Amino acid sequence: MTSETMALSLTLNGQTATVDVAPFDLLIDVLRDRVGLKGTKRSCDVEVCGACTVLVDGLPVSSCTTLAADVEGRAVTTIEGIAEAGVLSRVQQAFIDHGALQCGFCTSGMVLATTALLEMNPAPTDAEIRHFLRGNICRCTGYIKIFEAVKSLV
Repeated sequence: MTSETMALSLTLNGQTATVDVAPFDLLIDVLRDRVGLKGTKRSCDVEVCGACTVLVDGLPVSSCTTLAADVEGRAVTTIEGIAEAGVLSRVQQAFIDHGALQCGFCTSGMVLATTALLEMNPAPTDAEIRHFLRGNICRCTGYIKIFEAVKSLV
């Protein structure tokens, strides 16, 4: 730690972590470049595509516009943190079972947003599913398979 950095303490994927960050460091850069969690994708850098979605205290957040310092003391979950003991989460498995991915670039954000949705509302309507995933863009699938994967979990 230098005079220009601070020790950021958080719970990262269920484990206590401390990372040195500068006051202006973005969460996506800390996750990808300092911690080595590459599942969080950089795309638009303006909070519109969802590729950089992580969960902060269980809620979806765009890590490309979130200062790392803002997650001090909070729980951050990335795509690497939702499988348990090498077993995919039910959301991850549903995406595979329904072919809800092609290039995979948006998949981590979609999976994390779906995870948050189902935690908040285990039985969302079709309209609620569509509304909740509106902040996640997929250029490959046409969304039908993604919707089918989410719907299968309801």
